[in-house]
Amino acid sequence: MWSWTSRVRIPSVTLLNPHVLTKRIIPCLDVDRGRVVKGVKFFDHVDAGDPVEQAKRYQADGADELVFYDITASHEGRQIMAELVGRVIEQVFMPLCVGGGIRTLDDATRLIQAGAEKVSVNSAAVKTPELISQIARKFGRQATVLGLDANRVQKDGRERWEVFINGGRVGTGIDVLEWSKKAEALGAGEIVLNVMNADGTTAGYDLEMTAAVSDAVKIPVVASGGAGSPQHILDVLTTGHADAALAASIFHFNQFSVGQVKQFLARHDVPVRLI
Repeated sequence: MWSWTSRVRIPSVTLLNPHVLTKRIIPCLDVDRGRVVKGVKFFDHVDAGDPVEQAKRYQADGADELVFYDITASHEGRQIMAELVGRVIEQVFMPLCVGGGIRTLDDATRLIQAGAEKVSVNSAAVKTPELISQIARKFGRQATVLGLDANRVQKDGRERWEVFINGGRVGTGIDVLEWSKKAEALGAGEIVLNVMNADGTTAGYDLEMTAAVSDAVKIPVVASGGAGSPQHILDVLTTGHADAALAASIFHFNQFSVGQVKQFLARHDVPVRLI
């Protein structure tokens, strides 16, 4: 088994010139009991293939990194998927971010040792915020990702942006912008913002919320939830101010390839890593 410190990686970020960072395109693989699945607004999941084969395909397509989420681990109290990470990392060399079921520093350590370059914490970070600091101190900010499931909810006649946990099943009452800024202060080096109202709809990202979070913090924000076309990805990287775009449905079901999306972005003067 290769260790996390010894493997050669494709860089997450490529410089076109000393002052321009490329925008990253990141396929997301939601995993439930060893299979990739895709749902709508976090529910009604359908099978989308074998995670190892999907990872190999996305590497060949030019993805900048992969995100794996064990979507039912926190809700069901199951262990993290270090064994699956090990199988995937034997086949691909791009950076891998893994989340779902990470409750302790030991959980994060097992995933990093299995080959993950980053770990994403969501439910456990809300319940135990110091977990973010613990991971950042041991592995660095660059390996510490906040997975933030956000929802537009109506309360007392007003719309609020609320943080949800346990795979989108439990509202916390926590404000999305406040939590984003707190997580950054605790040591998070990146935020994956998944807007539940848009998830799986292929109707476009939530540009307003993504821009608000991106403007509220100094760390990179990865937009997630709603990609249905290359235009949606262009919109969230420009109007939405996102540093990267995460997508699932349009890639898993072959509506567009990563390469097609990147070519579209390049034609619109968005800096991307082309292969």
